[in-house]
Order: sequence, then structure tokens, then C-alpha cells
Amino acid sequence: MLKPLPFFAVAATLWLAAVSAALADIKDYEFQLVQNEIKSGEAIVAVRVVHKPTGKPVPEAVIFSKRLDMAPDNMATMTTPLEPVENNEPGVYRFKTKLTMDGRWQLSVAAKLQGESGTLQGRLIIKAVP
Repeated sequence: MLKPLPFFAVAATLWLAAVSAALADIKDYEFQLVQNEIKSGEAIVAVRVVHKPTGKPVPEAVIFSKRLDMAPDNMATMTTPLEPVENNEPGVYRFKTKLTMDGRWQLSVAAKLQGESGTLQGRLIIKAVP
């Protein structure tokens, strides 16, 4: 016959689960490109923030730093502005831009995540194609 667990065992299990959730690390998150290749000219660049252990999107990230340049093609001074665009898909962040040249563009982005300490940073390579 099975005996019920003592109260302290149940309490310890619940406490351990709470502590594990509270010990999440900013390294458990990443930026991912929605598309790796985008047509040159007026474009929408979209990234998603993902919780790596679960694969779930992370809504309500506060993106406070963004830059798009051609550093991968040795032209880091070739930049283009990024303007946030409204989006209804949780965990996806879109920016309007103009990719003035074909080639590789680097999106550097940083965000704060709700309930997490530290800053999530990413550098993603987009290929602009004709």
C-alpha cells in the first residue's frame, strides 16, 4: 500500500520548483531571424525572441538597441535606419528598413525581458538579394 508523502516532502518539492523557475538565466533566451534572406530595397526585418529550453516565443521584450550595418562584408560604416513596425504575433519584433545594397547585413539588437535580469543581445546576419 502506498503511503502519502509527508508535508515537508511536498513543501520541499514545491520550493525547489519555484527556485528553479526563479533561477532562469538570460543565456536561456535568443534572438532568431524570421527570414535569413530578404529582397533589397524597402524591407521588413523580423526577429523573434525565444526561450531556448522550451522553444516558446517571449512576448513583451523591450528592445532598446538596434543597428543594421554591412559589417559582414567589411563595410561597418554602411548603416541603414530601423523603424519599429506594429506586430500582432507574440514574441516577434518587426522593423521597417531600406536595404540599399545586395549582400550581408548584420542586425545587432539588445532587449530587456520581463522578469529576467541582464540584457539579451544578438547579432544576426541577413542576406539582401536582388
